[in-house]
Amino acid sequence: MTRTRFSSSLHAARAAVKGFTLIELLVALAAMALMAGLSWRGLDGMIRAKTQIEQRADAVLALQAGLTQWTADLDALLSLPQTQTLDWDGRGLRIVRRSTTRPGEGVLVVAWAHRSIDGVDQWLRWQSPPQYTRGELQTAWARAAQWAQNPGDAEKRDEVRITPLQAWQIFYFRGNAWTNPLSSDTAAPAVPATPGTEKPVVGETVLPDGVRLVLTLPAGQALQGTLTLDWVRPVVGGQKS
Repeated sequence: MTRTRFSSSLHAARAAVKGFTLIELLVALAAMALMAGLSWRGLDGMIRAKTQIEQRADAVLALQAGLTQWTADLDALLSLPQTQTLDWDGRGLRIVRRSTTRPGEGVLVVAWAHRSIDGVDQWLRWQSPPQYTRGELQTAWARAAQWAQNPGDAEKRDEVRITPLQAWQIFYFRGNAWTNPLSSDTAAPAVPATPGTEKPVVGETVLPDGVRLVLTLPAGQALQGTLTLDWVRPVVGGQKS
């Protein structure tokens, strides 16, 4: 009687400690592997989405900063007698502007251009040091043109990359219409010579009432498509641009 009870207890104990079979273990491992794979795909998708959002946010901030600087340059545009202060030559836009950070420190020459750097087309900005004399201003004006066309190492040191850019266009608002800046009506006629002078005095450049900027952002970037920004000269738009 005692042996029968002992055998029954031993059999029950063995049944209680029985482990997984090989098939059950393989099924469990397969299920865990499937869950891990699904979790990794979800996590990878979240990481990629976060990266794309961050890249887009950085691109938006960079472009916004560039457009803000563009508007600030035009808002500070100067009109000087017998001096060209705004010029578009088909490749670069040059501007003579006052300094808004330190008024009275002289004038600045800035330029905007589009050029390929390391295989990526970029929208670029260049700025000269403050200029105090007409001779310095003319030299900086010529350097800005050189930078926009074929810059050397000295000119490149003063440039800033704004955003990747495929192409850009500039239009002037003159005579109640948007026109090509390269048309011949950008300068005022020469003032007739005064008595005792041999040559007529050349009139100053006629500034447009507005400037239209059209940017074509490249495909495959965080930002792409066409962006248009219109600027109105403050004296024309009631101090609004």
